[in-house]
Amino acid sequence: MIAAVVLLPSAIAAAATTQAADVLLSQGKPVATSTVESSSYTGAKAVDGSTTTRWASAEGADPQWLRIDLGQSATIHRVVLNWEAAYAKKYRIEVSDDGTSFTTAATVDTGDGKIDDLGGLTARGRFVRFVGLTRGTSYGYSFWEMQVFGSTDSSGDTQAPTTPVGLTAGTATATSVPLTWSAATDNVGVTGYDILRDGTVVATSATTSYTDTGLAPATSYTYAVRARDAAGNVSAAGTPITVKTAAGSAGFVLAAAGDIAEQCTASSSSCVHPKTAKLVENMNPAAVITMGDNQYDEPTLSDFKNYYDKTWGKFKNITHPIPGNHESYSKFTGYEQYFGAIAKPQGQRYYSWEMGNWHFIALDSNDFVTHDDFAEPPQITWLKQDLANNKKGCVAAYYHHPRWSSGDHGDNIDSIQLWNLMVANKVDLVLNGHDHDYERFVPQNADGKADAAGPVEIVGGSGGANLYDLSPAHATTAKLLKTFGVLKLSMTDTTFQTQLIGVDGKVLDSSPTYTCH
Repeated sequence: MIAAVVLLPSAIAAAATTQAADVLLSQGKPVATSTVESSSYTGAKAVDGSTTTRWASAEGADPQWLRIDLGQSATIHRVVLNWEAAYAKKYRIEVSDDGTSFTTAATVDTGDGKIDDLGGLTARGRFVRFVGLTRGTSYGYSFWEMQVFGSTDSSGDTQAPTTPVGLTAGTATATSVPLTWSAATDNVGVTGYDILRDGTVVATSATTSYTDTGLAPATSYTYAVRARDAAGNVSAAGTPITVKTAAGSAGFVLAAAGDIAEQCTASSSSCVHPKTAKLVENMNPAAVITMGDNQYDEPTLSDFKNYYDKTWGKFKNITHPIPGNHESYSKFTGYEQYFGAIAKPQGQRYYSWEMGNWHFIALDSNDFVTHDDFAEPPQITWLKQDLANNKKGCVAAYYHHPRWSSGDHGDNIDSIQLWNLMVANKVDLVLNGHDHDYERFVPQNADGKADAAGPVEIVGGSGGANLYDLSPAHATTAKLLKTFGVLKLSMTDTTFQTQLIGVDGKVLDSSPTYTCH
C-alpha cells in the first residue's frame, strides 16, 4: 500500500486479507461527480478500464467527490486509485446503501500521487465515493482509474420486492411532473425505487415520491416505477401512466448590456447611453440585465442620479444589476445607494432570480480579480449550492469580467473557476462586460474549444462607454464588433436566441436559436 491509510471501525471494520473471490465491481458502472474540469474529463472515464482517459474535477476547489453506483449491494475489500498529476494529499473513501447517507471506510492523510492500493476493507454498500479533502497541486483532483474490488453481497436473498402500485402524477408544470406511489414490500427490506421515463431509468428514489424536471412543455411522457432491495433484486415495473406537461409560456424578451453611462447627457450628440436606453425602451423587455460598470468613473450616488438615472434609470424597477470594477473603486457605495434593495436582493452582491423556465445567476466577479488569491470561498460555496438547487431547465449567468475576450483586456484568468463551474453545470448562456466592444462566441468547453455542450459566452460591454480597440479574434469567436448596442435576448422555456441591436436600430448580429442543455 503506497499511501498511509486509517481504517475506521463501526459498521465498517478491517479485514485480515482480501478474499479470493474478489472481482472488479466498478468498471463500466454509472458515475456521478461534484464537478468536471471539462466534457473531456467526465466521471465515466475513471471506470472505463483505460489508463489513458481520466476524470478531472474543476480546478482550485475543495472538497470534490466521485461516486460509483455498483448497481447492487456488495462487500468491498479493496479500492485502487491510479492518480494523474493532480492528486490528493488527504481524502476519504466512503460507502452507502442509498447514495445519500455515507459512512467512512478509509482515510488517507499522506497521499503522494502514486497508485494507492487500499486493501483490508469489509465495507458493505451499493455506492462507493471518493471525497477529496486537500489537493496536492493547485489544480483539482484527477485519476486515470478508480477500481473497486469485492464480491456481490446477496446474503442468500434472491427474492425480489413486490411490484409498486398506485403510481399517480400530481399537477404537471411545463417542465416538471411530480410522482407518488404506494410502498412495495420485501422479505428483507426495500432500499429504493427506480423511476422509468419512456422505458429508461432516469432516477432513483429512497422514498415513494419523485419529481421529474427539465421536461419539454406540452409533451407526453410515460412513467413506471420498480423496487429494489439491498441484495440487488429488482421487481417488475408497475403499471405505467402517461402524463402531458403543461403548455409552455409564450416566451419573453430581455435587454442586456454592460459598461453603460459616461458622465454625459443627451445634450451632447456624442453621449451614447441615452441612445442605448432608447433601444431598451423600444424592446419593451420583461427585465433588464446589466453586466457591470453601470456608471463611470468612480461612481457616487450623485453620479448615478445625474447620468445613469436619466436614461437607463427608466427601467430601474425591472433591472437586475451586478457591479463592475468601476463600482468597486468607491467600495460599491454609490452602486448600493442608488439601486437599493435590488443591489443585494439576497443580502449579497451576488444572487439568483427566475423567469419562466429560466434560472438567472448574477455574480460579483470583483471578488475574483485578486492577483494572489483566486476566489472568495463564500461566493463559490453559494454558487455551487445555487446550481445544485436549481430546478429550471435553462440557466444563464452574468458577471463583469469575461473568461474569454478578443478585446483590449483579453482573456481573464481570474474567471477560470467561474467558467469551469458554468461548463460543469451545463449553464446555457454567460453574459459579461468589461471590454468595451461586442463579441459572441460559439459554445465552448473549459479549455476554450468549440463544444456544443458548453455555454455560449457574449461580451456585451457596448452600452455606452468609450469603445476599445480589438485584438485578433479567437478561433471560437462567431462575431466581433467595435460598436455600441444592446443585446436583445429572446427566451422560451427550452431555447434562446440573441441579437445585437445597434444605436440606429439595425440588427448587427444574430445568433442561432440554441436549445437549452
